[in-house]
Amino acid sequence: MSTDFYDLIRRRRDVRAEFTGEPVPEEVLHRILAAAHAAPSVGLSQPWDFVLVRDRATRERFREHVQAERATFEAELAGDRAATFRRIRIEGILSSTLSVVVTYDPERGSPAVLGRHAIADAGLYSVCLAIQNLWLAATAEGLGVGWVSFYREDFLRELLGIPARVRPVAWLCLGPVTHLHEVPDLERHGWRERLPLDAVVHEERYPG
Repeated sequence: MSTDFYDLIRRRRDVRAEFTGEPVPEEVLHRILAAAHAAPSVGLSQPWDFVLVRDRATRERFREHVQAERATFEAELAGDRAATFRRIRIEGILSSTLSVVVTYDPERGSPAVLGRHAIADAGLYSVCLAIQNLWLAATAEGLGVGWVSFYREDFLRELLGIPARVRPVAWLCLGPVTHLHEVPDLERHGWRERLPLDAVVHEERYPG
């Protein structure tokens, strides 16, 4: 048994504040994207695309939108929860080297996508597998990744010219980092605690 793979999973982090902004060599970026593209997909539909966003003006516009959505969420919180959230950084859009926007095209491989007839979201799950491949590959290369989720899909479609049929699944910040924290941000800041494995593993039937 190799412990390297399990250590890689353990080290993977959602990075926000630790980006250095240093360049990512093109051959490294290619390896990471190739790992993402090697992910399994329902019916071999490969329904993902990867939009590389380097332009600062585009990233600044997206960050303004994200900050507005952050304010909307914070307004729903009260007391200690609001105070805890204010300490949490939610993005590294401008401090990272570049961003990778991962999209899902449900028409890729249509009209008959083998394996999707009963589970419509199987294509979306495939895109998530590609994202995980990308994330683990970046971690193996010594880079950090941060998933920004405070955005409206229609805004991102307009910003990047994404067709209406295509769903933007993830805005990923990517680049070299000073370090990866041992403990994930949300645990360190006291937002949530990780559940023990025994709490989520069940025999034969769902509990309750």
